[in-house]
Amino acid sequence: MTGDTGWAQFAGRFATDAVECIDVLAEPERLATGTWFVVADFEAGSGTRPGGRARAWRFAQVHDAAAPSATTWHGPPADAWTSSMDRAAYESAVGRVREHVREGDVYQANVCRVLSAPLAGAPGAEPDARALAARLAAGNPAPHAAAVHVPATTGLDPVWVVSASPELYLSVRDEPGTRTVVESGPIKGTARTPDGLTEKDRAENVMITDLVRNDLQTVCRPGTVEVTSLLAVEQHPGLVHLVSRVRGTLSDDVVRSGEPWRRLLAGTFPPGSVSGAPKSSALRIIGELEPVPRGPYCGAVGWVADGEASLAVGIRTFWWADDGTGGVLRFGTGAGITWGSDPTAEWHETELKAERLVALASEPR
Repeated sequence: MTGDTGWAQFAGRFATDAVECIDVLAEPERLATGTWFVVADFEAGSGTRPGGRARAWRFAQVHDAAAPSATTWHGPPADAWTSSMDRAAYESAVGRVREHVREGDVYQANVCRVLSAPLAGAPGAEPDARALAARLAAGNPAPHAAAVHVPATTGLDPVWVVSASPELYLSVRDEPGTRTVVESGPIKGTARTPDGLTEKDRAENVMITDLVRNDLQTVCRPGTVEVTSLLAVEQHPGLVHLVSRVRGTLSDDVVRSGEPWRRLLAGTFPPGSVSGAPKSSALRIIGELEPVPRGPYCGAVGWVADGEASLAVGIRTFWWADDGTGGVLRFGTGAGITWGSDPTAEWHETELKAERLVALASEPR
């Protein structure tokens, strides 16, 4: 059974039989060969809290096919979810970011909260991640949907992550002319309909697109980094986003370094759209304001195979952890805060981003 040996799916690839797990930050050169599925915690590159990890699992079998059918998903009751910040605490955090903007510390910072709900089940029994992935695929299809589940029974470092991410963190691919092209697709700006997008949303997207452009310049050939699309409106289930695209050609010294992934992660992680600008100041503020770690939420999830890769920003993401009972299911949601932010509107944006996904993962009232 696939669940006993570990499995993963992303971008049309389905893998089974996990055989090893590595620490990506300690052994990035291992990603150069074989097919690996990656889950990186936001804290792995943010410095906001100790303990964040960037891990990759190698699988013995990789198929260009969809995952097999799953069991029925049994989620928590819809009223069982609690938030790491209630409305008052979140709106206070938004106000504090605005103070930092006024003081000149930051132009923008992403403020997030983590929702949690207990699952019913036998102690230590891991829920069927394929069942949740199938429910999300049916009710909220996403261009960068992913799932990685390696049970503790495999003897490997376990992981349980299911994502309906709409956002590209990094793609790496070879193009004709011996070029390695790196691309990112930052999302900033969210509303129910295109008419709901504001000038604040557009300014926010432009700021983060510029940050991503600067990040890619640290690993790309001079003069090759370009914004290929700016402020495109993308339709997703229940909402719309503003999306931009930035690409560049990986520099020769990064390619020849023997550790391109160390250089790529050092230059671009955590993703700018879920951090802020300037990134270092935003990360410091995030560490001060958010009461719990984000974990894989706002990190990265995807695959690396023989030098090429596709990694999503870990938004619209569920992760499960064993607590000695049925375990706890978590989901993160957040918003980018600027001087133009209204605290109440930003709280409602976090609700908008969460409502459809959390409803799909929950049992009806």
